[in-house]
Amino acid sequence: MSPLNILVIGGTSGIGWALALHYLQAGHRVAVCGRDPSKIDADAAHPYPQLKRYALDIADAAAIDHALADFVPAPLPLDLLIVSAGTYFNSRHHTLDADATLRLLATNVSGLNHAFACAARRLLQQPVSAQRGQLVAISSVAGLLKDYPGASLYSATKRSVLNLCETYRIALAPFSIAVTAIVPGYMDTARLRELNGGDARGKPFLLSEAAAVREITAAIARRQPVHVFPWQMRWLVAVLNRLPTGLLKRRR
Repeated sequence: MSPLNILVIGGTSGIGWALALHYLQAGHRVAVCGRDPSKIDADAAHPYPQLKRYALDIADAAAIDHALADFVPAPLPLDLLIVSAGTYFNSRHHTLDADATLRLLATNVSGLNHAFACAARRLLQQPVSAQRGQLVAISSVAGLLKDYPGASLYSATKRSVLNLCETYRIALAPFSIAVTAIVPGYMDTARLRELNGGDARGKPFLLSEAAAVREITAAIARRQPVHVFPWQMRWLVAVLNRLPTGLLKRRR
């Protein structure tokens, strides 16, 4: 199989960088985008001088277009776009002001739409023989919860990720372009540890980054429409959603 051209937005740290590194190790051409490419682990990236890096904000559609044009100038095809960029907010610990609200919407919702729209235009312009492309977005099990104490707006934005994926999936299916929504539970990333005082081991059904990467890349390879994992978290969400509205909030 020839190397794929893979662009990861939100790929300079966390699960985005872990996915980028996985594909680099497999011999693919990879580019990562993020507001601060200096966050990339220099030691891990050192063996891959071919790695391309773009400093951009996912809210900037023109910057995404530029990165795509630079990374895969025609006639090179874009094979896989992964959008891992996202921001989290919990109003139990901080005040949700106008700036924080706009940042959540611009990153988690309209930013994803910008990225998918830019990539879809590119994929649809590629020759039919090259239309084996795929769009992937990282959502969260928070998007499956009806009531998420302290993070209801975040949860709503992650439901929007699932809805956007479904919309693009229906629109692009006639052109053999796959769209995959990844819906993970807790992943033991540096960001999750930071949000939990440096230790996320108290989180239910916590997955290592390596285990999460295996789950995600397998779902991408299967061109699976939606992948929720781990299965225990899917079961827990189903139980929580059966509780009376507000009960979860009172118990926390």
